[in-house]
Amino acid sequence: MNKVYLLLGSNAGNREVLLQEAANQIADNCGKIVVESSTYQTAAWGMENQEAFLNKVLQINTQLQAEILLKNLQTIENNLGRQREVLWGPRTLDIDILFFNHEVISLPDLKVPHPFLQKRRFTLVPMAEIAPAMVHPVLHKTIAELLEECTDTLEVAKWP
Repeated sequence: MNKVYLLLGSNAGNREVLLQEAANQIADNCGKIVVESSTYQTAAWGMENQEAFLNKVLQINTQLQAEILLKNLQTIENNLGRQREVLWGPRTLDIDILFFNHEVISLPDLKVPHPFLQKRRFTLVPMAEIAPAMVHPVLHKTIAELLEECTDTLEVAKWP
């Protein structure tokens, strides 16, 4: 069984409904949801001139290998209206694989741990809520330590 952490985000459409439907489809098509963080409203990162996101982190247990999991997650994104038009632009749904066990994966379409994880409060805050002691397999620091060191100042607040 693989222990995986996923980041879900939405800033277009009915964000709350989209996150819940994504979680339902993940449970049906990817693996059992073991832990779910609170939902956070977060300022957009990378391209800040857009609507705020709702984000949450899920820990799932899955028998799928990383590449198959990625394909399933992309299908879920597409099923829920994801359009890939602008890098870091508005989206109905974004699902990122943050961690896959303690593996380091470097493929053209998949980098794990997520390469920007330590730079983003919108990822670290919900991750720290459910797994503060988890150690990043490359940086060798806990999620709590990474959050403490993070220089991102964009707002992250529990929602609603």
